[in-house]
Amino acid sequence: MDISTRVIKRILIGRPLATDEAPHQTISKTVGLAVFASDALSSVAYAPGEILLVLLAGGLLSTWIALPIAVAITVMLVILTVSYRQTIFAYPSGGGAYIVARDNIGEAPAQVAGAALLTDYILTVAVSITSGWENVAATFPAIRPYQTALSAATIVFMTIINLRGVKESGRLFAAPTYFFIGMLFVTMVTAAFRYASGSLPVISIRRRPWKRCETRPKA
Repeated sequence: MDISTRVIKRILIGRPLATDEAPHQTISKTVGLAVFASDALSSVAYAPGEILLVLLAGGLLSTWIALPIAVAITVMLVILTVSYRQTIFAYPSGGGAYIVARDNIGEAPAQVAGAALLTDYILTVAVSITSGWENVAATFPAIRPYQTALSAATIVFMTIINLRGVKESGRLFAAPTYFFIGMLFVTMVTAAFRYASGSLPVISIRRRPWKRCETRPKA
């Protein structure tokens, strides 16, 4: 590796850390929540719209299924939270899906779990960033032709930031994560207030009357 490459690498991802420096790279609970909850929060950001988009293919009246789907997702998140809590107590030094599956089920299921997580992370990053720029383009239509380039540039930027370490990436991503959580609560409270006060807009569905077909005998 020549000097110029090493300089560029040092600028982008920083200097290598020694083993004895690892304990100093720990992060607080506040930053840790922003780092490790970003996967679930990104799904919250785009999943409801995608669910409604699929349901609308069956007609506007089929959107009532969104509520049972939301209940099922909530139950799944409760199960996931309880499972994570049990994993923390069983593996206080850290244990992901691969380690837990390997210790309790076997090597083959552990590899399947690891591959599934890797695929999930790749899809989550791709879909989340693409959905984010779609929402931005809906507000600013002028950037619509550049959505693909902006999505790719965002992935490259996030990759570089994550390569610098959990501490640096956590500090950078904590602010937008908590901003998203705050805006989510503001949206929910505003929607509940408008629903209670009757100020929500009402969508009227006009049904076409069915024409009665009469069959007349041939003369």
